[in-house]
Amino acid sequence: MVGIRDGMGALWQAPDAAEMIQQDGRWVRWGEVRQLVERLDAELTRVGCGEGSRIGVVLGNRMESVAAMVAILGKGRTIVTLNPMQPTARLTADLVNSLPQVVLGPASVWAEPEFFSATANAGIVGFAVDGADVLQRTGGSGVVTIPTPPAAEPPIAVEMFTSGTTGPPKRVPLTWRQLDSAMSAVHGHTGAAGPKRDPLTGRVSLVFLALVHIGGLWPVLQALTEARPIVLLPRFTVDGWVAAVSEHQLRVASLPPPAMRSLLSAEVPAEKLASLRAVTAGTTRLSPDLADEFTRRYGIPALIMYGATEFSGAIAGWTKPLHTEWWARKRGSVGQPFPGVRLRVVGDDGNVLPVGETGKLEVRAGQTGRGEDSWTLTSDLAHLDEDGFLYLDGRADDAIVRGGFKVHPDVVTEALRAHPSVLDASVYGKDDDRLGQVPVAVVELVDGAAPLDADEVKVFLRGQLTAYEVPVVIHTVDELPRGVSLKIDRRRLLELVADLEAARV
Repeated sequence: MVGIRDGMGALWQAPDAAEMIQQDGRWVRWGEVRQLVERLDAELTRVGCGEGSRIGVVLGNRMESVAAMVAILGKGRTIVTLNPMQPTARLTADLVNSLPQVVLGPASVWAEPEFFSATANAGIVGFAVDGADVLQRTGGSGVVTIPTPPAAEPPIAVEMFTSGTTGPPKRVPLTWRQLDSAMSAVHGHTGAAGPKRDPLTGRVSLVFLALVHIGGLWPVLQALTEARPIVLLPRFTVDGWVAAVSEHQLRVASLPPPAMRSLLSAEVPAEKLASLRAVTAGTTRLSPDLADEFTRRYGIPALIMYGATEFSGAIAGWTKPLHTEWWARKRGSVGQPFPGVRLRVVGDDGNVLPVGETGKLEVRAGQTGRGEDSWTLTSDLAHLDEDGFLYLDGRADDAIVRGGFKVHPDVVTEALRAHPSVLDASVYGKDDDRLGQVPVAVVELVDGAAPLDADEVKVFLRGQLTAYEVPVVIHTVDELPRGVSLKIDRRRLLELVADLEAARV
């Protein structure tokens, strides 16, 4: 099996005229990408960033981000992902808290005074990267002053934000060992081998999820490892996805549950998807009803995948042969573990539970942070059946998974409490056919406050939260219900909301 770094090296065997990244309707050829990669590598080397250096990247869905991944990972450096969907204040705080030696971003982010000044004050060398232009923006003499950290063991390839299991978002280091193990597991699951063709030929990889999400980053890493061309969309749209599938006659494409629902609602003609033999569905829970509806409409099986950022991607899932043989009997399962992955379910006391009993899922695999010699506890409740199929039964924490992105109620609650009219708040997840779950807020106002304007509060929150964290509904109550410990009573809260909604009907 070819490792990720070695796989990237095969790109230099491609001719400059090879089409590598399709973006905004045009192909960017390998020669253009190569020149940018080499320019970025030269600049990083010039300022003192060699192997093991930590490089922040404002990771938007654009060609420059892919080139940055090759320049950084190809020389054994570490990518520190920075989310461009965040408000400037949070992006800036993330940058300063993570403290990479260098940060790469589009010119637009450097036009934000808060971001520019904070980067300069922290001593971080900054570069604006747009097209072939790589312009130094901060850094004084142009040499990094933040020292390279001691060599990590095992070495880290990517530092990604994830929601964690019980609290606000945190960074999770993904090691080279994890990523290479994950790539090997995926290839073992799908039957794919290393590239046996000329680089940048063969089927394309369609990428439309945000690169700061493992669902977007992983297919780019896989495409670079396999030296395949990439079709890069800024975000999912029905028209964009369908056009890419049709133009490139894709046989397999990713289609998360929210996107699947949008496709069905748009009543896309089946002939436009005629090339597809299967779609893979991850990032959030896919109900078996939605999967079956899609299959009935288009005759295309929806192959569910299960994974997490901490596992460098998927660790279990369905294949088409598995789906053909087992789906009717195992409907609702997320499939079987990938090669090299072991699963078990434990109770609150840590003892392994028998087949069919629900408990906390533990994973043992090379692609977990602990490696293949230790069990890693997840925040998912699950059970395994007698044939080794995995079923998810909920979460052990209170994270809301909205369209594949985790939303922690505590983070949203703190943002609501910062509003001058809000005394206290509670946030919970409500089931949603399209997104899986969405956040809903219930607030108690300070004495004497005027009635709350929900639209005004949402505008206020967008200055502090990412768009997917903003509640879809904000209810106001006279007093939040509390138990004897003064914690908010969730059961009574939901009853109160139900009464409010019934009164409005």
